[in-house]
Amino acid sequence: MRVLVVPQEFKGSLTAEEAADAIAAGIAEAQPGWELDRLPMSDGGPGFIDAMRRAVRGDTHGDVVHDALGRRVLGRYVTLRGRATAVVEAAQANGLAHVAAEERDAPRADTFGVGELILLAMEHRPASLLVGVGGSATTDGGAGMARALGARLLDAAGGELEPGGGALARLDRIEWTRPGALAGVDVVVATDVTNPLTGPNGAAFVFGPQKGATQEQCATLDAALAHFAAVVRRDLGVDVEHLPGGGAAGGLAAGLVAFLGARVESGFDVVSAATNLPARLAAADLVVTGEGSFDGQSRQGKVTGRVLELAAAMGKPCGVLAGRAPGGGARTLDEVEADPGRRMSEAARALRELARRWAAGQG
Repeated sequence: MRVLVVPQEFKGSLTAEEAADAIAAGIAEAQPGWELDRLPMSDGGPGFIDAMRRAVRGDTHGDVVHDALGRRVLGRYVTLRGRATAVVEAAQANGLAHVAAEERDAPRADTFGVGELILLAMEHRPASLLVGVGGSATTDGGAGMARALGARLLDAAGGELEPGGGALARLDRIEWTRPGALAGVDVVVATDVTNPLTGPNGAAFVFGPQKGATQEQCATLDAALAHFAAVVRRDLGVDVEHLPGGGAAGGLAAGLVAFLGARVESGFDVVSAATNLPARLAAADLVVTGEGSFDGQSRQGKVTGRVLELAAAMGKPCGVLAGRAPGGGARTLDEVEADPGRRMSEAARALRELARRWAAGQG
């Protein structure tokens, strides 16, 4: 029996690689004779650079950048050998993982550090740039990213706006010239969502609450992003307000399109192509995937949903292991560990045992 183990991260507890290791270890305990193909996956969010580096020979680089609240953090990025391609994972700078729950400040958080990562990647003179977005603490439409690249976002008095999406309500004009280092560079945004920048399904209302925004702040941020989009349309000649996927990472995707002419693509498809996932699925007899929360969003472009779709199309049985599954459809960690705190702090142990039980039932 050949099993493809293809999970994404278990947010807040396990990276995709740690999840794949735990699942593989549990399966090996129950079925020592099975052949295991481990493929930790990402759809553009946390784990994106690691998935790409494993799939294609690449080099990891790191330097100090700023997180969503302006604090210094170590950010990593990857250059792919022989492809003249740099890969940036925005969450290395603006990710929720850098911001404790009590520190989250949606109106003030910004993407300046993402722009710093892009500038660092450009030092390697790539012909193309992949930017994975997701898992962000920001809702600034990519304004901070643009400032780091040299854009001036000015109020009516000619002063520079302060960081964060909330300040965009006072944006009067944008002064922007694309940096020479980015001239001719093909930029692709890899994302797992199709939400637009604004509106009831937009960046602020859908994703703002997980970044600490109240409903009132979500409404304020949505209005600020709509104003930002109007100024971008006037000053840059690019309409990003209703672009599918433009709301990813608090509108960072829209900002990358507006300022760098990026294309928005499925993060899953980008990683799938790099890792040769279809062929590895075809070679498997059984597939297992998983994530922290298997819910309604899982079937809207996320790894677990897309793996389930591909496996079904190929007629491959596919199991899902998850931290939680409000709507069912997955084996969950509460089968192994009743205490919610230990399910997070001892997630690797619990997932390994859950995988062992799942595999024992497959023989």
